Amino acid sequence: MHVKPHQNHFPPHFGEYIDSVPEGDLILLLLEQEQEVLEWFSPLQEQDSLFRYSEGKWSLKEVLGHIVDTERIMSYRMLVAGRGDKTPLPRHHDIYVSKTSFDRRPIADLIAEFRTVRASTLSLVRGLTDEELKQSGLLNEVETTATAFAYFILGHAHHHLRIVRERYFPHLPL
Repeated sequence: MHVKPHQNHFPPHFGEYIDSVPEGDLILLLLEQEQEVLEWFSPLQEQDSLFRYSEGKWSLKEVLGHIVDTERIMSYRMLVAGRGDKTPLPRHHDIYVSKTSFDRRPIADLIAEFRTVRASTLSLVRGLTDEELKQSGLLNEVETTATAFAYFILGHAHHHLRIVRERYFPHLPL
C-alpha cells in the first residue's frame, strides 16, 4: 500500500489529479489503468482516432499522445525525486501536442508507445524503495515527492480517460 502524498508534498495544481486516484499499491493501480487505456483506445479505427468532439479540441490520437508525453516527463521527474536530486525541474506545458503531429501516426503505434512508456514507469516504480518514494525533487520551487509524481501520472491519465468516455465515445459509431 502506497500512501498518497500530503498536499504540501506537491505543487497545488497536482491536487485535482492526485485526489482523483484511490490510495493503494502503485503497481496494481498502474497495471489496472494500463488495461483501461487499452480498452478505450485499442478498438479505435484510424478514422475514429482522428475524431474531435468540438473544433479546436484534440483528436483521440492527440489525447493518447499527450498522456504518453506527460507520463514520460513525470516518470523522469519521479526518478530525479527518488534519487534525492534537488536540481530544479523545468515546467511541462501542453505545447508538446501542438509541436508534433500525433495524427500522422497510426493509432497502433501510439498504443505501442503507451505500452512501452507504461512498462518503463512500472519498472521504475518497482525499483524504487519505500524510502526513495518519499524523497523529493524541486518542481516550481516546491518539494515534490517521487510518490506524488506517480500519483500524478495516474490522476492525469484518469482525467483524460474521463473526458474520452464523456465527450468522445458518445459520438463514435463503435
